[in-house]
Amino acid sequence: MRILQISDTHNMHQQLTNMPAADVIIHCGDFADNGTEEETLDFLNWFIELPYPHKIFVTGNHDLCLWDAKGIENLPENVHFLQDCGCEIDGIKFFGLAYNHPEALIPDYTDIVVTHEPPVMILDESNGVNWGNAPLRNRVQEIKPKYHLFGHAHDGYGTDKQEGIVFSNGAILDDRYNIINKPHIFEITK
Repeated sequence: MRILQISDTHNMHQQLTNMPAADVIIHCGDFADNGTEEETLDFLNWFIELPYPHKIFVTGNHDLCLWDAKGIENLPENVHFLQDCGCEIDGIKFFGLAYNHPEALIPDYTDIVVTHEPPVMILDESNGVNWGNAPLRNRVQEIKPKYHLFGHAHDGYGTDKQEGIVFSNGAILDDRYNIINKPHIFEITK
């Protein structure tokens, strides 16, 4: 399975063209900037139309319109809004945690954890500040998924492998809101 990760597009999603082919695209939150319903609908219309067989997204701190949503009506079957819930695609178990929600919700047997927040001290530095979440890091290290995909700290873009877990910050924009980073691509096997 080929996975494409993006995050922190802040209303600039329409500018992402010629993205690589993949089986699953994952957006790790902050698709909006002010969190309005209009921004959210614009993102959803774009995301739904992308030519990927499966699409996953979670909320970020800027996505206020969906913070308390339990689901979104009329999403196509191949679009998964992982708000403190999971899905399974071709035997790979995904779990998405809503922004600033308790990490204890992440099930033990998860292959790919999708959050907006980074784990503390792993690809979480931006403007000299570590924006990561310590309890989240502890939970991820406890359950040992294959991947933890996130964003939030724009200047923390990159990947790092620790204790068999691939950590990936997929922030597309830098802290000045310029598109400077490319989407991450991962080949996942069950």
